[in-house]
Amino acid sequence: MITFIDESRRVSVPGWVTDLESFRRWTDSDDFPDEGQVWWLLGEVWIDMSKEQIFTHVQIKTEITVVLGALAKREKLGRYLTDGVLLSNFAADISGNPDGLFLSKATRTSDRIRLIEGKKEGGYVELQGTPDMVLEIVSQSSEEKDEVQLRQAYFDAGIPEYWIVDVRKEPSRFDVLRRTTRGYVNTKKLGGWVKSSVFGRSFRLLVASDEVGDPEYTLEVR
Repeated sequence: MITFIDESRRVSVPGWVTDLESFRRWTDSDDFPDEGQVWWLLGEVWIDMSKEQIFTHVQIKTEITVVLGALAKREKLGRYLTDGVLLSNFAADISGNPDGLFLSKATRTSDRIRLIEGKKEGGYVELQGTPDMVLEIVSQSSEEKDEVQLRQAYFDAGIPEYWIVDVRKEPSRFDVLRRTTRGYVNTKKLGGWVKSSVFGRSFRLLVASDEVGDPEYTLEVR
């Protein structure tokens, strides 16, 4: 089965793409699309060719990437990677590009994760296994995927933290979901601050406007 989110920009999916392994082979071929979000998601190909909104998706993703990337490097916690990384997990039956993910040093040197080399580009192009944290920025076209399908899939993959951010309207949403035996549960906030066990820090997302009236986001850390 194939799910298209934007029917006006269709993608031709080869008939031989019928499972996670064949989907992974397709991602390494010349006819795999260079843009859009294309996932193997719980038994089907999920395709979203919608453009990312500048302020409510790209800008907030940039802020989180800058802050978490600098934190991970400065404190030598591991490596934070923004979207563009193909993450595959066979237990969860998923393969796709999260908006961000984090690998601790312990995970990087364990059997929880494997780095896979590409056949065309050379170098590593895919992570197989279980990172410590994943991030998704909710957009209109991704609500069900982020809130329902990926929430279950990331849990099945054993990922300790799932961060969900939605700044499309007030009040903005910045949730750190932690994995428990019952599923993901929302970490309680105190004064807007939420604790991440993965990073060993508390975070707070502030939303304001800059001098020309455009949205401005600040991810604070303590």
